[in-house]
Parts: sequence; structure tokens; C-alpha cells
Amino acid sequence: MTAADTEAIQIAVTGATGRMGQTVLETAAPRADVEVAVAVSRSPAERVAGVPVDDAGSLDGLLDAEPVDVLVDFTGPSSALEYASTAASADVGVVTGTTGFDDTERVTLRETATRTPVLWATNFSRGVAALRRAVTAAVAAVPGYDVEVTETHHNGKRDAPSGTATTLLEDIEAARPDLDERVHGRSGHAPREPGEIGVHARRAGDVTGEHEVLLAGNDEALSLSHSAGDRAVFAAGALDAAAWIAGREPGWYDFDDVLDGGAP
Repeated sequence: MTAADTEAIQIAVTGATGRMGQTVLETAAPRADVEVAVAVSRSPAERVAGVPVDDAGSLDGLLDAEPVDVLVDFTGPSSALEYASTAASADVGVVTGTTGFDDTERVTLRETATRTPVLWATNFSRGVAALRRAVTAAVAAVPGYDVEVTETHHNGKRDAPSGTATTLLEDIEAARPDLDERVHGRSGHAPREPGEIGVHARRAGDVTGEHEVLLAGNDEALSLSHSAGDRAVFAAGALDAAAWIAGREPGWYDFDDVLDGGAP
């Protein structure tokens, strides 16, 4: 059974009192294709966007008691892995936009996908998805050009560089194997060396998210950028992903699968 076979996908939201958790609940409220059945947080609240928020420690019992199709998570690496495992044990799919996983944690998350469908993305913006494709094409089209990646986020952002910036760096390195050294900021005597990609992370105010890739060489410069005006754009993409992944076979999925339609 896929999303097309049901009227409204039943979702669980973790981290429901956090920045993104609240936004997911607010964004889900007017939608007809998803309905929040469960919301949990380590700091529970009476209601967020009209939805009661229970203690995160009760998630397993809630998933057993409620007909949940997909869990939507924007928390932290350790909690995201815990919630994903709990969801898998309850035959509930997982959509997570949590970033900051180390290599071991990524492997653990992928192992969860052998038990339930898991869709992980560092960014659920359709604009960022388009940016990634444009950056891959541009980097390949101008071999030898210098590349710099700059990202700006609010002052509470925990991982640096951001997950989106890291994904852009991976895209660039795949298109340009000669760029194999990430240089995080520069100070003192630091001329560019062959093989470098400059990486710059800025943290200020309440900036939702800005990413720029600069390519320069041959007496010209090309800049590709994206700016998010509201966290709701990420929440909407995650809910699109939840509606898409519901009822699918266990496996590892990404946001491109949603954008491209993917196979049922």
C-alpha cells in the first residue's frame, strides 16, 4: 500500500517542542494528506498547534496504541537513532532531517532501513534540491575553477558546517575528484592550494538557512545560492516525504526519490 491508497497518512512527530518539531506540527495542521496521531518531546507540553505533546519516553507505547504510518524526526543524532529504532520495531516508516551524524551513526541509521522504510535528507527544500543539481552541473562544466562553499544559520545551529553544506561538498567532490581537501576558514598566510575547497560556516541571529557555492577562474566568477525564508519550507518537504514513503517496502530512500516520483 502507498500514500495514494489512503486519505490521510498518520504521522508521529518527535522533538515536538523544538524549533522544527513545532514547525512540522503547524505545517501539518491545514493539510489533508497527513494527520498527526502522536507528538512527543523530551520537554512535553500540553499542546502545540492543537496537538497534545507526550513525553518522548512513552513513544514505543504510543506507536503500539495508535495507527501511525510514518515518524517524522528533526532532533539530534543520538535521539534520532533511538526514535528510528523504536519506529522500526513498530513497523512505522521514518523520515528524518536530523544532521550531524558521524560515520558510525550513519551506518546504524542505514541498518534501520533493513527493517522499515527510512528516508533521510539533510535538507527538505525543493529549492535546495534544484541547487544541488545545478551545482553538480556547473562544477563539471568549469574544470579547474576554484570552489568556495559558504553557509549561514541562526546562532543556535549545532553542527558546522551544516548538513546541507556537507551534502553540497559531497556533490562537488563527486563531480570534481581533484578537489579532495576541505579548508575550513582561513587565517594568517593562507594562499589557496591545489585541491582545496574553501568551507565557511557563519552563525548569526535567527537566519533560517543560506547556502552559496562560488566558482571562480578564467577571469570570471559564478555564484549559485539558496536562501530559506521560513522553516516551514523544510517541514512541508518532510511531510511530502512522509506521504510518499508511507506503506513502502523497507529500504533506504532520499528526497530525490520523492521529487522524481520514485517507484511504488
